[in-house]
Order: sequence, then structure tokens, then C-alpha cells
Amino acid sequence: MVGFKPTDVPPTATVKFLGAGTAACIADLITFPLDTAKVRLQIQGETRSAGSTHAVQYKGVFGTIATMVRTEGPRSLYNGLVAGLQRQMSFASVRIGLYDSVKQFYTKGSDNAGIGSRLLAGCTTGAMAVAVAQPTDVVKVRFQAQARVESGRRYHGTLDAYKTIAKEEGVKGLWKGTSPNIARNAIVNCTELVTYDIIKDTLLKNNLMTDNLPCHFTSAFGAGFCTTLIASPVDVVKTRYMNSVPGQYGSAISCALTMLRKEGPVAFYKGFMPSFLRLGSWNVVMFVTYEQLKRAMMAARSSWEAPS
Repeated sequence: MVGFKPTDVPPTATVKFLGAGTAACIADLITFPLDTAKVRLQIQGETRSAGSTHAVQYKGVFGTIATMVRTEGPRSLYNGLVAGLQRQMSFASVRIGLYDSVKQFYTKGSDNAGIGSRLLAGCTTGAMAVAVAQPTDVVKVRFQAQARVESGRRYHGTLDAYKTIAKEEGVKGLWKGTSPNIARNAIVNCTELVTYDIIKDTLLKNNLMTDNLPCHFTSAFGAGFCTTLIASPVDVVKTRYMNSVPGQYGSAISCALTMLRKEGPVAFYKGFMPSFLRLGSWNVVMFVTYEQLKRAMMAARSSWEAPS
């Protein structure tokens, strides 16, 4: 095409980086109410045990959504959306968009990646993503946990949340829960990406499916279920710890032990159904969109590079 040169076009890694962030934002827009319902269910036992006067009780994912709409209005389902989109654009771009590049780095450029290389790549990009996006995750969780029926609101806007947390808790407040979040996202990233990778490779190598929409859908759905099953306990602890007021828990481990003592082992799977509905649908929307965006961007890149 006239006016374009190969050097003007983003390389493959950049295409995946931008495609992953965009696809994740689209997935978040569609599934955000499920994520908010999950957070409310995860912190419910905590508010009761802390002696809260908050009378609203949530039962199940759809019951939680209905209760929130009735008591706080439909907009409450999207509390923290701005921070959520900020998180996905920075977080997913790194953990998903750089996964293939990091995997190839560990395999020294070979396309035959073993399970060890895939797990290592997933852990690496997951940890890198948390390092970049942790403040956005803290703000998102706190907004989702904030109910309008409670006396007083902790924050009145996304920027106000960043400023207030930094002022009241110090800059380290924006990085609260980094350790459990790294653990959670290492698990999520490994399970999600590696499972998707393996399921997709298996379907293609055994000629069960071709590299198209049904294959991407099946792989993404399987990845969502496996991820929810394995990551749920760490996710609950992460949510509780990020949402806690200063001094409530000494550490993420203290938070987990308090949950175990006061609410029992079942507390670690609070919000499992919305987690699965959210992760399953999020994975399907994200991976299907990502695969299509990646193809479209690569096709555009090839046409730009073609001789005019």
C-alpha cells in the first residue's frame, strides 16, 4: 500500500500486546457485573463477622445481581469499571500478549514447547502483569465492594480513590495484596493460558477441530473452568485482603487463617459460581476476540508489507 513501509508496521509481539489488551477490555465490559457479584459474595462473611450493620444479604450470583439492582440501582453492577478497564489494558496486555514471546524465550525459539516452558512463561508474565497493574486492581476491588446503602462511601471517583489510598495508607496502600495477587495471577495465568494452549493444540493435532471459532470457544471454556477450580481460594483471600481497612489483617496469610477459623474451609470457595460464570464467559469472549483481532492485525500487517 502506498505510504506504508514494513518498518512502520508493529511487529508480531506488539500486535499480540495491543490485541490482548483490547480483547480483555471488551470481555470485561460484557462480564463485569458477574465479577462485581463475585466480589460481594466473597466479602459477605467478612462484613458480618466484623460486626457490620450492613443488612443486605446476597444469595447466589443472580440473586446478588438482583439485590444490587434493587437496592443500589443498575449502575452499581459497574462500580469500578474505569479501574477495571485500566487494569485490563495494562494487565492483560502483559500477561497474555507477551506469553508467546516469553514462551519462545524459554524454549530458545523452538515451537515445541513442553509443559515446563509453558508454566514458566505463564508464571513470568503473570508476575510481570501484577507489578504493572496492582494499583488498578486494588481500586477496582474496593469500588466493587462499596455498597451505596452503607453509611458513607469510601471513594467518590477513580482518581479520588488513587489519591485517597495514597494519602491515608501511603503509596504502599496502592500495592496492598501484591503477594497474594502474584500468587493468584501466577496460578490463573498458568492454568488459563497453559490449559487453553494445551486444549487448542490437542484439538488441532488430533484433527478434531480446525483453528477456527468452535476450537477457540471450546479451549477458552475449558480453560475458564480449570482456572476457577484451582484459583478460587487464592482469589477470595486476595479480594478480602485488598478490601480490608488498615490493621484488619496483619498479612494475606493472617487473612486466610482468620477466614478458616471464623467461616471454615467453604469460605475459600465463596463466589465460586459467579467466578466460573465470569471466568468462563470472560475467557470465551477474550480468547475468541483476541484470536480474531490478532488475525485481522496480522493480515493488515501483511498487506502493508506487500509490494505496492
